[in-house]
Amino acid sequence: MNILDKIVIDKRKEVDLRKSLIPVRQLEQSVLFERITNSLAQNLRVSISGIIAEHKRRSPSKSVINQGLNVQDVASGYENAGVCGMSVLTDGKYFGGSLDDLIIARASCNLPLLRKEFIIDEYQILEAKAYGADVILLIAAILTREEIKQFSELAKSLNLDVLLEVHNEEELHKSIMPSLDMLGVNNRNLKTFEVSLETSKQLSQLIPNDFVKVSESGISSIEAIKELKPFGYQGFLIGENFMKTDNPGESAKQFIKELKK
Repeated sequence: MNILDKIVIDKRKEVDLRKSLIPVRQLEQSVLFERITNSLAQNLRVSISGIIAEHKRRSPSKSVINQGLNVQDVASGYENAGVCGMSVLTDGKYFGGSLDDLIIARASCNLPLLRKEFIIDEYQILEAKAYGADVILLIAAILTREEIKQFSELAKSLNLDVLLEVHNEEELHKSIMPSLDMLGVNNRNLKTFEVSLETSKQLSQLIPNDFVKVSESGISSIEAIKELKPFGYQGFLIGENFMKTDNPGESAKQFIKELKK
């Protein structure tokens, strides 16, 4: 059993508990449910940098990254740095995140916010909308084609962008459908945790141009982005690189400045 399988087992229990505590009706009555969303896909299409900066306290592969930062400071710092969007991890057990992080980020910036979560139930998409997200992540490795269709269509009906993440060709082929906005290639092998940009390069030609291409994991240098741009990538998800510093916003600002040279 790999780490993703373990996370999904725990996530099903967690979602069942959340559903029993907060009914759908209550989520739909949230003030943020009626909010007009910002499109991350549109931002990435016109951006020079394409940076999606992440708020992540820890991860299964790296344990603690940074526990001492205030979400509000990180969000406003990223916005000030000129990133295209912000990814907020809301998984508690494995990543130390929460939906509170999402709502605080929403109150602190006007960036498109991605709820970075292991979505296995429609309920989590309604939660994302109620807590101020603009984008949801769907992970092909843990969903069937029918679930991807069902979840992405629900997200689109709520005016949320959809980023679908794949790790290999098989996942990509089962996933391509019109209700997606962005296709993300995760460069991390989930069985070994090894990271290789070759994954993004190899899959790039199989992704139709209707979708914004996003490369995820292992992007920590300007060189990596410059290497991937000729392959059609317009989005680059960067987490640990900024979060392991004392000031992620300033770190992102310097990174973008260098990238534009």
